[in-house]
Amino acid sequence: MDEAATLFLRHGYEGTSLRQLADVVGMKAGSLYYHFASKDELLTEILRRGIDVMQQAFDAAAAATDRDDPESRVGAHVRAHLAALFENGPYTAAHVMTFRTSPEVVREAVVPMRDAYEARWTGLLVEMQEAGRIRSDTDVRIGRLALFGAMNSAVEWFDPTRGNLDEFAASITQQFWNGVAA
Repeated sequence: MDEAATLFLRHGYEGTSLRQLADVVGMKAGSLYYHFASKDELLTEILRRGIDVMQQAFDAAAAATDRDDPESRVGAHVRAHLAALFENGPYTAAHVMTFRTSPEVVREAVVPMRDAYEARWTGLLVEMQEAGRIRSDTDVRIGRLALFGAMNSAVEWFDPTRGNLDEFAASITQQFWNGVAA
């Protein structure tokens, strides 16, 4: 699974073959069918695991910051999401990079889990809005999409060996709360 997730992350759905995966793990391509009926089933499982990591990260951030101020809570969730992308193997990053180009059958299998994760973020932001920490005229779904865009696009350019993930998370959080204009 780890090797498959890495291949999907590096080469995408179209650029990854089961024969290539079999070569990497030292087995015959036909042997993979003992574990997965198809490349679609394999990718679906990888994407599900990626969402599971994100859900666990969200749970941990929620538990750790339940009584904190709103800015700290959102910051902890941003940091947890980034940690899931950069510190927990290729499953989450493969989800970000391959979901849109995955076959319809894969997307259909994963969308309910993805929607549930996104709904948790929307719920967090609605809670902040109801507490008066986010303007009442703000569409929190758009705010969530802006946060996800900032966090998920980083998979393509942020290098945690050259940059500090804590500082990056703090920057995203600060920009969410205060914007970038003086």
